[in-house]
Amino acid sequence: MKGRWAQGLQPRFFAWIIKDRLAVSERPGGYARNHRKVRREEEILWLRQQGFTRVVSLLESPHNLKAYEEMGMLCEQVPLGRPVGYQQRLPAVYDALGRLIDDPSHRVLIHIEEFGDVLSGVIAGFLVSVNLVQAGPHAITLVERLTGREMGTQGREIVALTLAEAMRRPLTHPSSHATALNG
Repeated sequence: MKGRWAQGLQPRFFAWIIKDRLAVSERPGGYARNHRKVRREEEILWLRQQGFTRVVSLLESPHNLKAYEEMGMLCEQVPLGRPVGYQQRLPAVYDALGRLIDDPSHRVLIHIEEFGDVLSGVIAGFLVSVNLVQAGPHAITLVERLTGREMGTQGREIVALTLAEAMRRPLTHPSSHATALNG
């Protein structure tokens, strides 16, 4: 591989949440009928070139997991499921993300099928859950600014659920992350 193709292709809707530590994007390769194997390989290559050490998939299905493994990219699947199960599943998502970013050797990408309200809400809820942002409205505004996308009802409900259920997991080294929030 030569030239720009050797560097891969940045995933769609890629955004840093915590600079050089935690990023979000659409599922590498695209979602559903738009998914392309070649694009997926180019995007995984880009992630490796950028020093990402782990991909966290919130999908219930094993989509992309074999491709990550084949390309030498470590991954974790933490299924989010449907809204009716968020109360039970969000703590596992937040724990996995917190554990990974607590380790300074990790550079993490989190994705779900397509980038939208659900992923935005999970990220905003995570920032609240680890006390990097204290209030739900502030977390929502921050994530909207970082991603360039307005958060709708589904995302806001995830943040509200995170606060209502007191899903808190303080980070071991929160000060090193708070200053790195990409906002």
